[in-house]
Amino acid sequence: MQRESMEFDVVIVGAGPSGLATAIRLAQLGQQKNQPLNICVLDKGAEVGAHILSGAVLEPRALNELIQDWQTKNAPITTATTEDQFRLLTKKKSFRLPTPPQMHNKGNYIISLGKFCGWLAEQAELLGVNIFPGFAGTEIIYDGEQVKGIITGDKGIDKNGNKTALYQPGIELHAKQTIFAEGCRGSLTQTLFERLDLRKNCDPQTYGLGIKELWEIPEELHQSGKVIHTIGWPLDNKTYGGSFIYYFEKNLLEIGFVVGLDYQNPYLNPYEEFQRFKMHPAIAPLLEKGKRICYGARALNEGGWQSIPKLTFAGGLIVGDAAGFLNVPKIKGIHTAMKSGMVAAESIFPLLTNNEIKECIEYEKNIHQSWIAKELYQVRNIRPAMNWGLLPGLAYSAFDTYILRGHAPWTFHNHADYKQLKPADKCNKIDYPKHDNKISFDLMSSVFLTNSIHDENQPCHLKLKNPQSAIEINYKIYASPETRYCPAGVYEIVFDENKSPHFHMNYPNCIQCKACDIKDPTQNIVWTPPEGGCGPQYGMM
Repeated sequence: MQRESMEFDVVIVGAGPSGLATAIRLAQLGQQKNQPLNICVLDKGAEVGAHILSGAVLEPRALNELIQDWQTKNAPITTATTEDQFRLLTKKKSFRLPTPPQMHNKGNYIISLGKFCGWLAEQAELLGVNIFPGFAGTEIIYDGEQVKGIITGDKGIDKNGNKTALYQPGIELHAKQTIFAEGCRGSLTQTLFERLDLRKNCDPQTYGLGIKELWEIPEELHQSGKVIHTIGWPLDNKTYGGSFIYYFEKNLLEIGFVVGLDYQNPYLNPYEEFQRFKMHPAIAPLLEKGKRICYGARALNEGGWQSIPKLTFAGGLIVGDAAGFLNVPKIKGIHTAMKSGMVAAESIFPLLTNNEIKECIEYEKNIHQSWIAKELYQVRNIRPAMNWGLLPGLAYSAFDTYILRGHAPWTFHNHADYKQLKPADKCNKIDYPKHDNKISFDLMSSVFLTNSIHDENQPCHLKLKNPQSAIEINYKIYASPETRYCPAGVYEIVFDENKSPHFHMNYPNCIQCKACDIKDPTQNIVWTPPEGGCGPQYGMM
């Protein structure tokens, strides 16, 4: 069966905030100039928003620029922030600290990012944009070093690689410009970095793993619009991370924990750190009379300004978290992602309407002249400073923020997360408490709440470059850290009758967080998209 092909002016890979903002702005420009464009947005989730997971507090700056009358268009943005708290936790105590200025949330909103993206998709479709959920981009079409489009994944292939009765070949989507808006650690974007050497002049990207739950709590405990962030316990002073607690809509509580993936102890388990955090005396009373509704996890970029790659190449460009525009000290990236998409649209529109097929070098120049650059440059040193430890990092952050005001004459640099693990025999094991199944829960009951869809008969989408490394290196040297950093129980070590270890992947469990692709100490695990439409169905997350 031969592949179909379709022609577009622009193909956008990813229906998150950056991809949808790109599409909307392009369509707006087309209407204003009476030069409509044929725009395609595809997303690997079964529906727009299905794979979207974030805190999330929205700073509406970019939205105000993109859709000025959003408040009259039934946008799912109703919970205005009312209070900020920044707290330091010890094992038993909670101390309130001054809230850093970049973390102030006056004028912001607590939202479900998945619902917000669904609404953005509706706005895009009203402007004539074609949106295709359930299609994973799996291959880039090249003509030499020029990108000409992408190919979607085949459907109906069994785990032995055979075509079934349901087989449908992927579709070739050709475009004058292809926009990569895949979010953090996008699989196609990673191949672009390698083939076109787009990261040669920037720092390694560094990441965190965010784990989140949505709870329904009693009305008397709910304080709509309240925002709390914590640092400190249960993490040690050398491990970066912290929590977020957002009082959302009617009686809903968004609670989550982020662990920097540059941690050193292979015995650390981000999921269990989150479960332990919820048992803190200052946190448990919020949850003990509540009901957990949803669970999910996703990696996020933490490298900041110095880790942003070259953004353009012949035939396309990169926007949003795929490029790394998250403002880590602010704990926000929706506004910067959307703005990057808007800048991209405004940069490529003249090329599209003039039928010029070339690299849009104006995009990178325009990013550097936008408020994105100013915002990220000013906070560029705060996350790297935390590598010195919690207290020295906080001290430097205060100095940089209040004295230097982001204008230090130096720039700290980032390191690759996968290089940071120490051998297991150099580290102490961590004894995590048992779950009470009221506030803390076992991993599999959590994975159940992701509502994941995955056909066990399809091929495994997690590739090992060298299968022997899983035992000879990961198991023997690092005590198989993938069995702990995966927040979905994908990886395990099983023993045969001779007590010999074997590596096993429960790949249908995968919730597409990308932690394995990032943290594996030899970069042996490569995440590729499963069949389109598979994976978590986050809904309200």
